[in-house]
Amino acid sequence: MTDETPRPGRIRFPDISPRAYEHPADRGALVALRAIPGFDQVLKAISGAIGERSVRLLFLATSIRVSPRQFPELHQVLTECATTLDLDPVPELYVTRDPMPNAMAIGLDKPIVVITTGMIDLLDHEGLRFIIGHEVGHVLSGHALYRTMMLQLIAIANSIQWMPIGVWGLRAIILGLNEWFRKSELSCDRAGLLCGQDPKAALRVHAALAGAKDPDEMDVSGFLAQATEYESGGDIRDSFLKILQTADLTHPMAALRAAELQKWVAGNGYADILAGNYPRRSEDKDAPLSEDVKAAAASYRQDFQTSADPLFKVMNKAGSVIGGVSGSAANRVRDWWKSGPGAGRPSNGDR
Repeated sequence: MTDETPRPGRIRFPDISPRAYEHPADRGALVALRAIPGFDQVLKAISGAIGERSVRLLFLATSIRVSPRQFPELHQVLTECATTLDLDPVPELYVTRDPMPNAMAIGLDKPIVVITTGMIDLLDHEGLRFIIGHEVGHVLSGHALYRTMMLQLIAIANSIQWMPIGVWGLRAIILGLNEWFRKSELSCDRAGLLCGQDPKAALRVHAALAGAKDPDEMDVSGFLAQATEYESGGDIRDSFLKILQTADLTHPMAALRAAELQKWVAGNGYADILAGNYPRRSEDKDAPLSEDVKAAAASYRQDFQTSADPLFKVMNKAGSVIGGVSGSAANRVRDWWKSGPGAGRPSNGDR
């Protein structure tokens, strides 16, 4: 482990478990993903076909490996982020030539982090800390394996699109991976924020990814209001369009992603971690999987009930009506059973 320490005032989180920052829907989606028929077999096949060496060798030959002598500032940020989240060993970081702003953590047993020149050109120093911390979060959470699997499956699916049989099962797994990965991005935005501990810097990153040329001059409230308008505006037709728009996306939309992180900052979760109240990695083995499932279900239920999306409103209202009808029927049966079969029909007041 490196001796680099975060700057004065930046808090470290010894033994922090990824459960501390993972979005409940992230863990729940991964549980659901693993339940897809054939998922385990595909995972084993992909893992065996790729191999750890193949991924690393590719970037070793085509990119710049960050070190104290190559991109020293990035190297310092990487080691500080790993120290903040208590990650050991520190993953290798590679800079690859690509004008598109992107970063990823890929690999199997020993993941590596890759960041494009487009991302470096786009962000300031603290923005890069947020992004690198985000990827360190992916490594700590063990996401790199599934990310690598997703990239390989997408490549395979694109190469066999002409096949009428056998593709749909593969696409089901890809859609499941995309749904999970979008949730995992929300988790690792939180990890990136824990590394930088600067919510404004995180917001600037999301704004820059959305198209802001100078995030310092943007209307922050206006940008976040776009997420509210997207989620609540329109009618049921727009709701179905949103489903179609997101089905193949691997990342959440920038404005929605920014709003989700700011909501976490405004709640108790972020403050609790900063205060040292977080689950420890050493306790992970004793944490029951059922808690993840319950937390994910609660998260989806809350989003569903509080959503301003027109389709969700209709479905939630229908669910309430059905629930009320079924509850009334249950009360009738219960009262009838208590009074006995010969007591007659329930009174009007029981309706």
